[in-house]
Amino acid sequence: MPESARPETVRSHRIAVIGGDGVGPEVVEAGLRVLQRAAEIDGCFELVTDELPWGSEYYAEHGAMAPPDFLEQLRAYDAIYLGAVGSPAVPDHVTLWGLLLPIRQVFDQYVNLRPVKLMAGVDGPLRDTQPADIDMLCVRENTEGEYCGAGGRVHQGLPIEVALQADVFTRSGVERIARHAFELAGTRRGRIASVTKSNAGRHAFVFWDDIVAEVASDYPEIELERVLVDAAAAYFVTDPGRFDVVVGSNLFMDILTDLGAVIQGGMGVAASANVNPGGGVPGMFEPVHGSAPDIAGKGLANPIGAVWSGAMMLDALGETDAAAAVQGAMERALAEHRTHTIDLGGEASTGQMADAIIAALPS
Repeated sequence: MPESARPETVRSHRIAVIGGDGVGPEVVEAGLRVLQRAAEIDGCFELVTDELPWGSEYYAEHGAMAPPDFLEQLRAYDAIYLGAVGSPAVPDHVTLWGLLLPIRQVFDQYVNLRPVKLMAGVDGPLRDTQPADIDMLCVRENTEGEYCGAGGRVHQGLPIEVALQADVFTRSGVERIARHAFELAGTRRGRIASVTKSNAGRHAFVFWDDIVAEVASDYPEIELERVLVDAAAAYFVTDPGRFDVVVGSNLFMDILTDLGAVIQGGMGVAASANVNPGGGVPGMFEPVHGSAPDIAGKGLANPIGAVWSGAMMLDALGETDAAAAVQGAMERALAEHRTHTIDLGGEASTGQMADAIIAALPS
């Protein structure tokens, strides 16, 4: 937007940027370049970013993934933009429980959204599959269920050692994620699949099914299908077009959405949002490809997941026009085939892929 056309007041959004580990800083840098250019073109808002050096390198120096007051620091921001967390030098449960899960739980980011969409120009692994055949929105319950952390170990190191892991499902937790999923289905094609395992989990998952059915009665226009998780995994591969909105528990959707990432072209294009629809706390937006330490520092990482997550962040911040512009530019850049990263069969670097998306933004 020309300087003369800029509005007198510009909306300002404070973003906490956690590049994290491995390729995280690389894809975040690329994503921010796209988002900042979209903000410049829009002219009505700005992104004010603070880079926070937390992650496995911080752990090596301080014995923790982040400072003791990191959650209070994050509370002051409008959103969190995260690259990746994980290192071969730090046990996975330390990186997960030292940073990611506390953010999700303390800020009650109970909705994890992961779009699964095969975009034009991307060759997915499924034979004879076209972009129109894979377009679903996965809604993962994000704060309880199998990842609540309830349990413990007794008699550690002894032959009689016991480990207990308890899944926790609450009526309010299941109801609110189900209701959010039904609302989303109403904005799409009006179909929802609830992923469960009630044939084996006769307490927690029958409970889940009962509550989803109760919520469904408030949305008679939405078609509800209950799918066992093992069948859902098969359908993701054999008949992905049957799915529109898919909702399920923390563990089930964690696994299924990684499968979804593969069928949409690979982990490099997978995006996510962790949000509390009630507001008042920052959401967290992250690609879900992990830290990929084997290619870190080589400029080979695909930034699409980070850019897509950034578009979701803009949308959550109310910058819907800019979010749509970034989404459209990303899809146009992929469709043109000229600039693809190695994982998509091309030779482009992380930065070159970001440059192609920037070039595709409407001016």
